[in-house]
Amino acid sequence: MSTWWIIGFLAAGLVVVIVAALLLGILHQARRIRRLALTAVDVVGEIDANTRAIWALRKTNATAAELLDGARAIDANAAAIVEAVAGHAAAERPATPTEGMRAS
Repeated sequence: MSTWWIIGFLAAGLVVVIVAALLLGILHQARRIRRLALTAVDVVGEIDANTRAIWALRKTNATAAELLDGARAIDANAAAIVEAVAGHAAAERPATPTEGMRAS
């Protein structure tokens, strides 16, 4: 065998060793990424559970606004009823003797 064949085999062997080392590095990083991704999935689940109440506030605020509108309508109707009853009571109240004397 000539020297060039030996150099070629050694170079090929070195390339194989380098490629194997790179593949092992890639496998190590892939496992690390998978482990971190699984941890992230757990954390995302916790964050989702902890923030559901915040997202529900939008519906709570909308419902509270509807209730406030209803309460304002009830208040306006109650005020109208009070005015109507007060006006009706004043119209039906008989004049007292002192009120009749002032009129003359």
